Amino acid sequence: MSSDRVRAAVVQMVSGDIVSDNLRDAGAWVDAAAGDGAELVVLPENFAFLGRHERAALEVGESDGAGPIQDFLAATAQRLGITLVGGSLPIRGGEPDRVRSACLVYGPDGRRIARYDKRHLFDVSLPGGEGYRESATFAPGDDIVVADTPAGRLGLSICYDLRFPEHYRALVDAGAEVLLAPSAFTATTGAAHWAVLVRARAVENLCFMLAADQGGLHANDRRTHGESLIIDPWGECLAACPVGGGPGMAVADLDRSHQRQLRQRLPALGHRRG
Repeated sequence: MSSDRVRAAVVQMVSGDIVSDNLRDAGAWVDAAAGDGAELVVLPENFAFLGRHERAALEVGESDGAGPIQDFLAATAQRLGITLVGGSLPIRGGEPDRVRSACLVYGPDGRRIARYDKRHLFDVSLPGGEGYRESATFAPGDDIVVADTPAGRLGLSICYDLRFPEHYRALVDAGAEVLLAPSAFTATTGAAHWAVLVRARAVENLCFMLAADQGGLHANDRRTHGESLIIDPWGECLAACPVGGGPGMAVADLDRSHQRQLRQRLPALGHRRG
């Protein structure tokens, strides 16, 4: 981070099953965020495609380093001179029947800085008969990833990772200053747990938390929670989008000097045992 203050934005979307439409919408919000001075912009999970069924991700999966979604991210970051985080997109790998859910980070020159593959997959049965089995379509990632960017050292995660605090502590141990959680939290789990989990990850790690969520009714009749958040290391909400309130963005200034002061006054990270 070149200075103690960076302006950041989280984008909330209601992505559908037409990639070109989603990229158009994402581009408009990223332009708006950059126009508001944002140097770091985070898109939500599945920002470019949220199909009518989970297996549809295989149809739009891209090869690593090539494809319209990756081209969009690189060109947009370069055109606006920002650090741009593509919340998640399907990337093909070694398995013909599964892809990776990858979060990609691009720098102001349009070059890719980092790739993180979602480690924890959402295989659950929710109240009311709602169920998901991500592992049928996605293969899990293995690595903890911290991206060294002009906007600071970003600790990467995706959605369901939020429920695993050890993932974020490993990111902080690797030097993360800002934690990212692009998500597509369901309306059910979001209403119960979203804000609590996002704030907890910020507080326990004394980190900024940028959580860009999907928020609305999608083509597959799935409803996501929304309430995209920017939380400071003390757990205070700096900016937020409405719950389930459709597309939008939240923008705030991240003050790294404030983060350093909090860590000095409450040195909990240095008090860990075992």
